[in-house]
Amino acid sequence: MNVKKELEEKLGMANGISLNNVDLDPLTIKAIMINEVVPCNPLQDFYGTSDADYLQTTLPLLRGAGAEAASIQDVLQMGIYITNAVKTPKTEYAIAKSSIENSLPYLEAELSLFPNIKVIMLMGDVAKKAFNMITKKATKKNAIPAVSTYKLRNSEIYYEGIRVMPSYIMTGGNILIEKSKVTMATEDIAAMLEIIK
Repeated sequence: MNVKKELEEKLGMANGISLNNVDLDPLTIKAIMINEVVPCNPLQDFYGTSDADYLQTTLPLLRGAGAEAASIQDVLQMGIYITNAVKTPKTEYAIAKSSIENSLPYLEAELSLFPNIKVIMLMGDVAKKAFNMITKKATKKNAIPAVSTYKLRNSEIYYEGIRVMPSYIMTGGNILIEKSKVTMATEDIAAMLEIIK
């Protein structure tokens, strides 16, 4: 299955929306990591070039958590699919709520492509917000409490039988500055790897 093709068939092509052009077997995916936002240049995204900016920070996090991940293909073979909550590049420092809302139908349809998911990791506040918007639409309440991520990290949160793990952003230059968040994100990824073994 090609993710981009599948989503475009379900929802149509939308202007400015950037979807993962990747072929995979949806049945093999056991975890989804939701990053915050697509980069301005699609080649720098997870499924862009082999030395894409997004992989420069993500692969070391996975390796730090004990995964043998030298490429995005290695990540997929482990049963981990990575995507972005917001499918349009950000134009300002903060991501507008409208950007999240415009991408939501795509994210929701994307999550539904994978029937064997055990874990959804929310890498950053935007991913947390987007996931809560999806769950609120379905259940009239947020799946993730409105509490700081560090307070939620050790809680076991489930949505429709899937473990949902709020964590920290895994892309961008800031991740290299905040060592404590790198440590916590690595610990969270290690916990996810244990669940999907």
